[in-house]
Amino acid sequence: MATIERFEDLEAWIKARELTRAIYEITGKNDFARDYALRDQIRRAVVSVMSNIAEGFERQGDKEFQHFLSIAKGSAGEIRSQLYIALDICLINEEQFKKLLALTEEVSRIINGLITYLHKSSKKNTFTK
Repeated sequence: MATIERFEDLEAWIKARELTRAIYEITGKNDFARDYALRDQIRRAVVSVMSNIAEGFERQGDKEFQHFLSIAKGSAGEIRSQLYIALDICLINEEQFKKLLALTEEVSRIINGLITYLHKSSKKNTFTK
């Protein structure tokens, strides 16, 4: 696998950015925008995914990167749980839920694949500078 120079080139970060845009869009409308607690919590979680991928990449080694990816994956789980809450209290409809859930699961799978790759890799600093 080729060395990646910038976190902006990681598919995990690219998809997390897409998820962030989608979450901000849906939480800025209608009743979701007025549920300040859930809106702010899901926004913090989605920002955490994107930010931890970037921060981990900029650290000094694969072990730290794996740690930050693990945090990002945990935040993706938090988003999934919050999407169920939003569905259950009718802040989003079934179609919106399915779309956002699928995108969140995709981000989580990509992060998990990256964690697995880094764990198995015997090379140091495969992705990081």
